[in-house]
Amino acid sequence: MKNQLLPVLALVVLGISACGSVRNGTIDRQASLRTKMLFHNLDKLSEKHTLFGHQHATEYGHGWWGDADRSDVKSVTGSHPAVIGIDFMDFSGRSPEAVEQEKERLRNNAVATYDRGGVITAAWHFRNPVDGNSFYWRPEDSLSIVARIIPGGTDHEKYRSILDHIGSWAKSLTGRDGELAPVIFRPFHEFDGGWFWWGKPHTSREDFITLWRFTVSYLRDTLDVHNLLYAYSPDRNFLTETQFLERYPGDEWVDMVGMDNYGDMGRDRYAPYTAAMKLKIVSDYARKARKLAALTETGLESIPDTSWWTQTLLRTMKMHDTELAFVLVWRNDTRSPTHYYAPFPGQVSVPDFMRFYRDNYTLFEEDLEGIYTRKRR
Repeated sequence: MKNQLLPVLALVVLGISACGSVRNGTIDRQASLRTKMLFHNLDKLSEKHTLFGHQHATEYGHGWWGDADRSDVKSVTGSHPAVIGIDFMDFSGRSPEAVEQEKERLRNNAVATYDRGGVITAAWHFRNPVDGNSFYWRPEDSLSIVARIIPGGTDHEKYRSILDHIGSWAKSLTGRDGELAPVIFRPFHEFDGGWFWWGKPHTSREDFITLWRFTVSYLRDTLDVHNLLYAYSPDRNFLTETQFLERYPGDEWVDMVGMDNYGDMGRDRYAPYTAAMKLKIVSDYARKARKLAALTETGLESIPDTSWWTQTLLRTMKMHDTELAFVLVWRNDTRSPTHYYAPFPGQVSVPDFMRFYRDNYTLFEEDLEGIYTRKRR
């Protein structure tokens, strides 16, 4: 294990109860103890560290699919990423049988991550719930899809049935300790862009906020799902806190604030300064509102820059006084020779990634002992 983390004490010594709080606490007052502890420990770890994450890391990688206990990151470093990204994309727009198969596949992945002591975050490339097709906006979608699925909309019941799948899945994540695995749920990401049907050009601010609040309330209050943390993550289209919060649903509806940022993380030598400034806005708001903060998606496709990990990504995260729970890079496609965002054995950025891995600022799965059961101080 490469890092010596902060001292930990058993819960019984600290006297933390299921109704205890950290910072202002999770927005779910009935959140499970494991979920509350994850919130607290991410908060404390972010004072000195950031967890490294990779989307679909243990589902597939560069040139492989479905191997047990494998990830490209582990093949390079010996440890899985600390945060494993999954996606609810196939929880809708498929046959009932296919949806159930996907729920079981992702359940197995999430439970295995939890049992190893890793952290799970779920994105949602949400297929158009009206016709079950693409998550991208299409010109033929002349009517706002968001307006059609919020309460009072023509397709609201259809949306509720899709949320029922997410709810039943979340309540099925029983680990070997008998507890439900917590999940950081990140719905409607990159909403400030126009590429998704829930994006800013395609729905009003008011309808977007209504959709967010209904989604949280239905899962938490109607379906009694108490092992989710909710993350708000626009893309990089902001320069001020006011712009960052333009579609913010309110502090009582969000556990984590973040941003997705690829465009400021490329080959431009000024990119780290721009990205770091935006991360400071995110982190400063999280401190003020007593939320978690994260760089929820980033990366450089094909990683041709042999020093990108330390001279762009790590430099960006360390440039200002920011507290980030995690940074997550995008997936490694199993077939494409160029679509990958984490190194694999022999990839040109491996030596620099090893420097990134060894830096005490970054945490990988091997560093997370007790993240659900012990309180870091």
